[in-house]
Amino acid sequence: MMEMQEKLFINNEYVASHTSERLTVHNPYDGSLVSDKIEVALEEDVDLAVSAAEAAFPTWQAMTGVQRSALMLKYADLVEKHTQQIAQLESQCMGAPMMLATRVVGNHVAAFRYYAGLTDKIGGTTYAEDGDGFFKMVLQEAIGVCAGIGAWNATPIFSALKIAPAIAAGNTFVFKASEKSPLGALYLGQLFCEAGFPPGVVNFVSGGPATGALLASHMGIRKISYTGSVSGGRAVQDAATKSNLKQVTLELGGKSAALVFDDAHLETAISHCSQTFALNGAQVCSAASRVLVHRDIADAFIAGISAAFKQLAAAHGAPAEAFFGPLVDKQHRQRVQAFVDAARDEGVKVVAGEVPDHPTALFMPPTILIDPPTNSRAYREEIFGPVLAVKTFSTEEEGLALANNSSYGLAAAVFTSSMPRALRVTRALHVGMVGVNSPVLPLSQLPWGGCKESGYGREGGMAGLEEYLQSKTVMISMKDPTSAK
Repeated sequence: MMEMQEKLFINNEYVASHTSERLTVHNPYDGSLVSDKIEVALEEDVDLAVSAAEAAFPTWQAMTGVQRSALMLKYADLVEKHTQQIAQLESQCMGAPMMLATRVVGNHVAAFRYYAGLTDKIGGTTYAEDGDGFFKMVLQEAIGVCAGIGAWNATPIFSALKIAPAIAAGNTFVFKASEKSPLGALYLGQLFCEAGFPPGVVNFVSGGPATGALLASHMGIRKISYTGSVSGGRAVQDAATKSNLKQVTLELGGKSAALVFDDAHLETAISHCSQTFALNGAQVCSAASRVLVHRDIADAFIAGISAAFKQLAAAHGAPAEAFFGPLVDKQHRQRVQAFVDAARDEGVKVVAGEVPDHPTALFMPPTILIDPPTNSRAYREEIFGPVLAVKTFSTEEEGLALANNSSYGLAAAVFTSSMPRALRVTRALHVGMVGVNSPVLPLSQLPWGGCKESGYGREGGMAGLEEYLQSKTVMISMKDPTSAK
């Protein structure tokens, strides 16, 4: 087993930072110290990482797609081999049950294998001379040095959906994980090195918002992808605009709605709106935290959800066997609880499971808010914890109006036995992704992303690859240059 890596990974080496600042991470399950020696990258360190990526870019871009693919596949095999170590680091940092952490690492492997298959399929377009005197080509080329900033709840997925398409397209990369969960990402550096990647192609730096700001404003970075809060996304976009107008992709979470119609299979809807919602402590950007249920089945649905939440609360435990884990840290636990307290103070009916007291663990019982006002914070804002707002509707039009009445537009779910209705409602929802009788899941072949304040751009699928390519127009004169004018 490889040791925990706490230094920065730059130019295929683990190196000390040029600052004495360090990150500290505690295990959300028991409060134990995971590490207080995680190095922080500030200006000089970020400059070194970008310089390494700049130096590597010409060589990496010049390699054939087949060569890049071979290295990516070898790296994916190594990650798969070390799945348990990486998953353990994720679980220790942010509290994901090992069942989920292992699956998330599997998503990382799948993404690299998917994009490894596209390295030699980056095409262009040609246009024949049609009277304008030119043979025309549109080439698709790498952008240059790219950067990524990931959220803490699923670092292996975020790192893969940013790094894999970028390097498949011939770019080089600097990645920063959240300060809450940096260790799994740092561990990956040695695997890129072992796979045979040239120095500087992939670099990992650690730190908080100051480090992210340095990446977003760096003049040597041509593209940045950010996953996190709306406020963080605005800061990244502003910094990119004020520096060198680098391209930006933003995935900023949501307040997704699940529409449960009266002809839905009730057990399926209850299962997805409880178990899938509460997965990872509901610390999932696409979690359907607003459930809009048809009035005729509301009582049965709420009773079923309440029972399911009580079972989930009772089933929490050690990460090795748990399904329902703790929240990431004390500050976030307090923030989520504040939403519930405010709703209760407003007179909203609160139904919660019971989690046994523990002196250090940060478990939050899955909680239902029944019919909160549509203008309340708990109904409109992303809580990022296991708090479910349930409201009723009578008609399809009313349900759609409630679902679309949000500043977010990431995902939605539709539960119905009528496929015409499912297709009709799907088209009418103002979101980037829809699950029908299912939640939305991250799959390598499919684009992931939203609209409105959930951000713009896509990660995953061919759309994710296109985010790391830029077009070049070429016009070739059909005139003989030696002929007389």
